[in-house]
Amino acid sequence: MEVRKYITIVEETLIEGGKEVSPPTRKAAAIAVIRNPFAGKYVEKLDELIDIGEALGGILGKKAVEALKIGPEKAESYGKAAIVGISGELEHAAAILHPKLGTPLREAVGGGKAIIPSAKKMGGAGTEIDVPLHYKDAAFVRTHFDAMTVRVPDAPRPDEIVVVIAVTDSGRPHARIGGLKKEEAKKEDGLR
Repeated sequence: MEVRKYITIVEETLIEGGKEVSPPTRKAAAIAVIRNPFAGKYVEKLDELIDIGEALGGILGKKAVEALKIGPEKAESYGKAAIVGISGELEHAAAILHPKLGTPLREAVGGGKAIIPSAKKMGGAGTEIDVPLHYKDAAFVRTHFDAMTVRVPDAPRPDEIVVVIAVTDSGRPHARIGGLKKEEAKKEDGLR
């Protein structure tokens, strides 16, 4: 795995809708800009990218939790995303995000029974992506339905992939639309 750079972004919301958020809500995105070993060519077996995804799940998960300055058990939501440079293909993002990234990410955030929501797209340097987020132990907890927008001004280059893990320490500020609450979640099946 050839990493050109790591980036960490922390977003802390102090006021939402004109009302103070106490304690503030925080989201962190840990990003790796990596060389795509399959850029510019079709390759049937994508095992190398699958293994890169496994490594990045742990690395980026830990970086995101550390950026929030919390222990893994305090992480509440998670999500993942990737942007493939134009000399790659969308399946390269899928190879990184889906087969093996989840287990090390779950270890980094102290659990996680819910599916890890994801997004993937192709684009050039500066392409934005919205990383979907939801509660790590019960996907139907509405207070945690959210996203974090991420953009790296100089990536991805045509032969690169931007890989993002986002983690939060809470749900949305002032959530009040009803539905399943975190405290009500059974956390048995990853759904409710």
